[in-house]
Amino acid sequence: MNRIAICGLSNRAFGMFIEPILRDFSHKNKIVGLLDIDPRRLELARESFPELRSVPTYDADQFDKMVKETSPDTIIVASRDDTHIDYILQGLERDLTVITEKPMVTKAADAKRVLEAEAKSRGKVIVAFNYRYNPFHRKIKEMILEGKIGRVTSVDLNWYIDTYHGASYFKRWNRKREFSGGLSVHKSTHHFDLVSWWIDQKPVQVFAYGALNYFGKNGELNPSPTDNRYCGTCEEKQKCQYYMRWSNRRNVITAKDDHIKADSIEKSAQNYTNYRPDACIFDHEIDIEDTYVATVKYDQGAFLSYSINFSAPYEGYRLAINGTRGRIETTEYHEPSRIPFPIPEQTIEYYPLFGSKEIIYVVRNEGGHGGGDPLLQEDLFLGVDPSRPYPILAGAEDGAYSIAVGEGVWRSCKDNRPYTIEELLNSSSDYRMKVNR
Repeated sequence: MNRIAICGLSNRAFGMFIEPILRDFSHKNKIVGLLDIDPRRLELARESFPELRSVPTYDADQFDKMVKETSPDTIIVASRDDTHIDYILQGLERDLTVITEKPMVTKAADAKRVLEAEAKSRGKVIVAFNYRYNPFHRKIKEMILEGKIGRVTSVDLNWYIDTYHGASYFKRWNRKREFSGGLSVHKSTHHFDLVSWWIDQKPVQVFAYGALNYFGKNGELNPSPTDNRYCGTCEEKQKCQYYMRWSNRRNVITAKDDHIKADSIEKSAQNYTNYRPDACIFDHEIDIEDTYVATVKYDQGAFLSYSINFSAPYEGYRLAINGTRGRIETTEYHEPSRIPFPIPEQTIEYYPLFGSKEIIYVVRNEGGHGGGDPLLQEDLFLGVDPSRPYPILAGAEDGAYSIAVGEGVWRSCKDNRPYTIEELLNSSSDYRMKVNR
């Protein structure tokens, strides 16, 4: 029986880990401890899952006590991004398996610390990069492995986050770089990992531009230059186009807020300590970017052209992967219920360098992130699928490369110069990443 302790009772912890462990994997896994900084979250876990009522709970600074009293084999880290490093290092120090939500950490320097700690530990780190498990993403990986496009030479990836989802990052703690590392870390590391995994190449250099174009104090649609507003109590809601896009005057009058990107756990946030998910997206304290364009060079010669926009009319991405023998394309429209126009079914288009185009319809499975979440959960809690002919579960080094690219993006934006992965990860380090110059 795999004994599991949960560090951080976030919404992600509830939906991605606790619920499936109790519902689908309890014959091989047992939750033995719950840790969080907020007593209300601990209470809510027990209220939401009666099976946890007898599980001991611990404050954020009681990790050592939790391990001594509950003897876990595995810890799951799903707390705020900047706190991941503390629990990962403590887990490795005690030779535990550490499953961490993405991003693994928020700084390249901390990624280096994780790698050094893992090298000295009998434990290991697993990063929950669920996008790898999406059926379209797995099919693209398989096509590249089959040699359908030859050696990969370039990737074009343009990601769009709509005004509902995008605004949510600026209503919560994510809007402060000290907590999230910025969105090139919190969000884009998903994408950087995906590209590295697809093409099986390691990033060596990044250059980027970025800006805060939509949110923050200078946002063009800011109703007024007022600080410390909250959607739940704001008197300017009807003047806020971001709010009204997802609400109506009736909801404003009745104080029903349909715009806050929140589900059951976050709707209880008024009971949490020092946390609200409805801070104004135009606050002066916002210190991250909402728009990036980046170029990444890889160790086997491929280039990535990447962009992301956190205030788009619809959500999804456009991808093209070019190789010496052909090209793969796909376009995804995410959250179709929020897109006010007809959208085509997602397919994969394959263009051989010489020959006829092929359209591939991918077999889908149910579950979050395009059906990726259930497959990741099976690998985490039942063991890696032995029938899969290629590696897919991400480790600490994968997490570190993604963090280094993400930090390189925002640093390049600030300093107007390229950053190498080596200088971000290897400075003053005993652990040397395998980076080709």
